[in-house]
Amino acid sequence: MSIRTTVDRANEFAGRCTAWLASPFLLAIRLYVPWQFFKSGLVKLQDWDSTLYLFRDEYHVPLLPPAAAAVTGAAGEIVFPVLLAAGFLTRYAALGLSAVNVMAVVSYAHVLLSEGFEAALGQHYLWGTLLLVLIVFGPGRWSLDSWLGGRRP
Repeated sequence: MSIRTTVDRANEFAGRCTAWLASPFLLAIRLYVPWQFFKSGLVKLQDWDSTLYLFRDEYHVPLLPPAAAAVTGAAGEIVFPVLLAAGFLTRYAALGLSAVNVMAVVSYAHVLLSEGFEAALGQHYLWGTLLLVLIVFGPGRWSLDSWLGGRRP
């Protein structure tokens, strides 16, 4: 038996052994990342005056007036996480939440890119990477997308 055949068989075996982990792993991502943003959206809604103050004086959202940026940001942090957690329109919701994530970094770059905030910026990188996993691989079998689509892989 050649080395290539041995490697192929070993990789196939490992794939069969771990395939059952895909759906729970994707579900864990679909619950963890949205929860981080959903909490932030709830805080924005609970004290709208503070939210408007932050968007006017602290965050530097390009292209949008502060009030529009506040509404858009809060809506994105509420709607996209709900879609992701349910696994409904997952790739689109992950793409939308990725845009929220990027805009958060861009708008708060003057803080996140300064010394001492490496861990906070690292969180955004982590969330972006996990969202990219959902965009590329989809929601997994444990999702509304899968259920509505006839449980296709």
